[in-house]
Amino acid sequence: MSYLLEKIASKEPAPASGSACGAVVAAAAALVEKSARLSTKQWEGAPAALERATALRMETFELIEEDAQAYLAFVDAVRSRTEVETAHARTVDVPLRMTRAAAEVVDLAVQLANRGNPNLRADAVVAATLAAAAAESGFTLIAVNVGDGVDDPRLAEAGQLARKASGLALSVRPQDS
Repeated sequence: MSYLLEKIASKEPAPASGSACGAVVAAAAALVEKSARLSTKQWEGAPAALERATALRMETFELIEEDAQAYLAFVDAVRSRTEVETAHARTVDVPLRMTRAAAEVVDLAVQLANRGNPNLRADAVVAATLAAAAAESGFTLIAVNVGDGVDDPRLAEAGQLARKASGLALSVRPQDS
């Protein structure tokens, strides 16, 4: 993790916010794994949640590097004026995959917060909060990368996923005093 943070903080163009977003989704999925692993007595769906959270953690961990590579490939394509459209599409597709994963992590986390081990409810709520923030971040990146293509269906999908994830995460947070 220290290596990733040093690379994000560096003056290099990548990794940057997309990779940070992926790391947050992976961390949230890891919290869901912990909650699910320790909730098998309380919720019969815990083993399936654990399996899916593990897959999401591994997938989004790989997206950390993929996002950096997509951005660098886009910069190279613009400079060489070759395959710009394909490279640009990856700068939208990778954050969309992160946003989808984040939304799914929120859903799993909320289920665990509501049905899992009450001693791990805070972990599940934090996982939902982190993943919802990552979904919103992914939406932001997609909006920036789509640019003038406001009719792009990927932008609409990301917005819908981010809004749903944020609403679900809010539903399990402690009420304001």
